[in-house]
Amino acid sequence: MTAITATTSTTPVARVRNTFVRDTLIVFRRAMRLALRNPVWTVMGLAQPILYLVLFGPLLKPIAAIAGVQNAYQLFVPGLLVQLGMFGALFVGFGLISEWRDGVIEAERVTPAPRSALVLGRVLRDVVVILVQGIVLTVVALPFGLRAPVDGIVLGIITAALLGAAFASISYAVALTLKSEDALAPLLNGVALPLLLLSGILLPINARTAPVWLNRLSDINPLKHVVTGIRAEFLGDLSSSTAIWGYVLTAALVVLGLWFGTRTFRAEDG
Repeated sequence: MTAITATTSTTPVARVRNTFVRDTLIVFRRAMRLALRNPVWTVMGLAQPILYLVLFGPLLKPIAAIAGVQNAYQLFVPGLLVQLGMFGALFVGFGLISEWRDGVIEAERVTPAPRSALVLGRVLRDVVVILVQGIVLTVVALPFGLRAPVDGIVLGIITAALLGAAFASISYAVALTLKSEDALAPLLNGVALPLLLLSGILLPINARTAPVWLNRLSDINPLKHVVTGIRAEFLGDLSSSTAIWGYVLTAALVVLGLWFGTRTFRAEDG
C-alpha cells in the first residue's frame, strides 16, 4: 500500500522521467548482454588502433619536433582515440539492421517506451564499449612512450566516447532508414574516410605541415577540432581555447546525433 501511495503522489513530470530512465536502462541492459555474448566485435574494433600504435607510432618520433612537442604519442594517441570513437560506433548500425530483420524493432515500436530511450539505451552500450577500449589502448601506449597527465588522459577518453555516442546515433538512424547492409557499408565508408583523413589523426594538419588548401579544407571538418582538443588535453592544456572548442563541438555532435536518431525512430511509427 505504501508503494502504491508513493507512486500515485508522483508528479506527471517525475513519472515521465522515471519511465524514460527505466526504459533506457532496459534497452541498455539488453544491448550490453548482446555485446558480452559476442565480444569479437569489441576486440576487433580495438585491434586496428593497436596495430597503428605498434607499427606506425615509432615512425612519428622525428615529426614530434616539427609539431612542437617532445612526445610523439601525445599527438598520435589522441588521434587513435578519435578513430576508435568514430569507427567503433559508426558501424553499430549493422546490428540494428539485424534486429529489424528479426522483428525486434517492430516489437519495441508497439511498446509505450519513448523513442529516445530506444536510441539512448543502445548508445549508452556503445559508449561503455568505447570507454573500455580507450582505456586499454591508452594503457598499451604507455610502454611505447606515452607521457601525459592523468586528468588529460581521462578527459581525452571521455571525449572520444562522447564522440562515439554521436556517431552511434547517426549510424542507427541511417541503418533504420536504409535497412540494407549492402547500402549502409559503402555510404559509411564513403563519408567516414574523408572525414578521418582530413581530421589529422595520423599527422597534424596545420600551416607548418600541410599546404594551404589542405589546411583550409581540414579546418571545416569538426573532427579536426575534436582531435586537436584531445591533443591539448594530453598536453595538460585542459582549459585552453583549443580544448574548450573541442568540448563544445563534441557536445554539439552528440546532441545532433541523438536528435537525428530519435527523429528516425519516431518516423518509423508513421
